[in-house]
Amino acid sequence: MDQSNRYADLSLKEEDLIEGGKHILVAYKMKPVDGVGYLEAAAHFAAESSTGTNVEVSTTDDFTKGVDALVYHIDEETEDMRIAYPMELFDRNVTDGRMLLVSFLTLVIGNNQGMGDIAYGQMIDFYMPPRAIQLFDGPAKDISDLWRILGRPVENGGYIAGTIIKPKLGLRPEPFAEAAYQFWLGGDFIKNDEPQGNQVFAPVKKVIPLVADAMKRAQDETGEAKLFSMNITADDHYEMCARADFALETFGEDADKVAFLVDGFVGGPGMVTTARRQYPNQYLHYHRAGHGMITSPSSKRGYTAYVLAKMSRLQGASGIHVGTMGYGKMEGAADDKIIAYMIERDECQGPVYYQKWYGMKPTTPIISGGMNALRLPGFFENLGHANVINTAGGGSYGHIDSPAAGAISLRQAYECWKEGADPIEFAKEHKEFARAFESFPHDADAIFPGWREKLGVHK
Repeated sequence: MDQSNRYADLSLKEEDLIEGGKHILVAYKMKPVDGVGYLEAAAHFAAESSTGTNVEVSTTDDFTKGVDALVYHIDEETEDMRIAYPMELFDRNVTDGRMLLVSFLTLVIGNNQGMGDIAYGQMIDFYMPPRAIQLFDGPAKDISDLWRILGRPVENGGYIAGTIIKPKLGLRPEPFAEAAYQFWLGGDFIKNDEPQGNQVFAPVKKVIPLVADAMKRAQDETGEAKLFSMNITADDHYEMCARADFALETFGEDADKVAFLVDGFVGGPGMVTTARRQYPNQYLHYHRAGHGMITSPSSKRGYTAYVLAKMSRLQGASGIHVGTMGYGKMEGAADDKIIAYMIERDECQGPVYYQKWYGMKPTTPIISGGMNALRLPGFFENLGHANVINTAGGGSYGHIDSPAAGAISLRQAYECWKEGADPIEFAKEHKEFARAFESFPHDADAIFPGWREKLGVHK
């Protein structure tokens, strides 16, 4: 059934829709199956995403038609399809009238992904009008809160050197805490890896007291504050809260130095919002494990990594992993920096839409996945700043001298970039950074050819 006469209006202008402020706009890359017209498929997509059915029904009235989603732009050659969704379509909380990300996703990425006349349709950008921005929680804490704890300026406080306890599974409580202590002697921030939780060989109620003690000892020895991001991911929000409450009680006077990590992609918006609302005084660390199943550049369905990050800011993530932009081991490219820019700035041009955040707190880009001190200067140069959290697991625990030396090498890489120094010359005066060349020789050969001769390393 061709529904283009109802669910498409190509006379609508995008600038008018934005100025009107009454629609959420969504841009897709969409292709219909062979034999189906582009506008017909687009209209069916919009119908399925809003008020439509596959047959005429007697219960549809004039009001219903007034909240139809409308296709307002198509370009078959570039597969560009854009739909305007009236704000009224989206669910609101009974308790406080706020908007829900699950409602947004149910409409804009729901049944339309499985329709028989659509070969694929991937969301590549969306625009939230000012009223929608007001109705999402947004972050309660941001990187400035971590800088404050670390004794740094709350503007441009710079690079936070972090790690992931390695190996990511298999350590009993005592070795786990010792690994944390060893890193904290040189670094700032430790996070649980995404599968670390309450394994039978490392129960939370044994691990966390030891980690809290390790933090205290490292702080005493270095005279510096330390940060720990604990994974509270669970199917049940009562279980999440039980883990979180235990951690806050255990860390005691250091409880403000504890962030809560949630596996937000596999756990879903309910998990993120539970952490955001139940613990607004803690930094909310969004781990996106599993997202590649739909956001991989090879995918043509679902939504992109950019869209995932943008949604995380709406939900209230203080920080989210954004990949390494081609500088680490994961998929990505240098131009992925638009992901970081969108979540950290108050306004930014996305792939399609220019988004203003109207003072909503920023979400920190968290960089992990195969990073080490040698890769950081180029990463910072590409991004244009270093106001990020970097969790370098192998880059710390793989350092030839110690995890603390690995952490110091990360900090020195930041100083090298900030000074605009030549990394080889800088290494001659900074032992830990220099030893990173020997620790990661494959990267050193690729990034700094001839480094052995220049640094006098003969092996």
